[in-house]
Amino acid sequence: MSDALTTLLRERDWLLADGATGTNLFNMGLESGDAPEFWNDVRVADVKRLYSGAVDAGSDIFLTNTFGSNAARLKLHDGQARAHELSRKGAEIGREIADAAGRPVIVAGSMGPTGEIMEPMGPLTHDAAVEIFHEQAEGLKAGGADVLWVETISAPEELRAAAEAAARADMPWCVTMSFDTAGRTMMGTTSDAMTRLIGKLAHKPVAYGANCGVGASDLLRTVMGFGATDRPLIAKGNAGIPKYHDGHIHYDGTPELMADYAVLARDAGATIIGGCCGTTPDHLRAMRDALETRPHGNTPELSAIAEALGGFSSDSDGTDGNAPTRDRSGNRRRRARA
Repeated sequence: MSDALTTLLRERDWLLADGATGTNLFNMGLESGDAPEFWNDVRVADVKRLYSGAVDAGSDIFLTNTFGSNAARLKLHDGQARAHELSRKGAEIGREIADAAGRPVIVAGSMGPTGEIMEPMGPLTHDAAVEIFHEQAEGLKAGGADVLWVETISAPEELRAAAEAAARADMPWCVTMSFDTAGRTMMGTTSDAMTRLIGKLAHKPVAYGANCGVGASDLLRTVMGFGATDRPLIAKGNAGIPKYHDGHIHYDGTPELMADYAVLARDAGATIIGGCCGTTPDHLRAMRDALETRPHGNTPELSAIAEALGGFSSDSDGTDGNAPTRDRSGNRRRRARA
């Protein structure tokens, strides 16, 4: 399948993705508990500002404001019937911004998890999950997204359902999981297990990797744990560690720290490099400058990563068996790309 992202990857040895959605929308007035996807209809100018902030800062890829615009998530806001519509509108706004950029910019249709537990531990069947993702994928496709971007996934079953949905929509796709539990996802998947899972899919993603999680150090250790692969790797780490201050969550990562992270991510094997929670256009500008001006280096030692970005949250990266096993509690909460 020929697509715009694959074409750009052939021309470049790294691409800069965008930063946070939630952080930047909260800075524009989004209230806690509100569904940001409704802004694709009622606050279009602010969504344009979100996308333009990433493009103007140098991003080659930006994600649409559609992380939770699937029927399962929108049901919490009595908006399940609008899943296709809000996905389409989020992508249409993105298409307008990308087409006006004057350079190739990829519109990536963000697709977050359903927030439901899949069988056999939960009630969500594979077929139902595929339909939920497929409806959203068709909306993003209709709006002009270049690629589907499935993100913050914890369960392999949900990843497989998203892959089938992307195939049904005849769309290229990317996927990232969130490794936030001592090197594993909330549902127990390790980085090397994700690589094996990707290898078995009939409709393989253009690229795959990790987003969110704990901090930049942990995320880079995860990237290095993916092992040998024929796919470009994605690194979208948080801008430092969250701190609660004056009633709000702030991330302590400076633009300078994220610049170091971007170069280390490239040297660790990532091709698509961006930020997640807490990452603003100021961080992205610093990351772009560092990627353009600093020379390539050797694969970094873990000690060098810790020295530059801070220590790891756990001794294990999950691949040595010394980490928590799959969460079977059934108490899975929605993670949002803040």
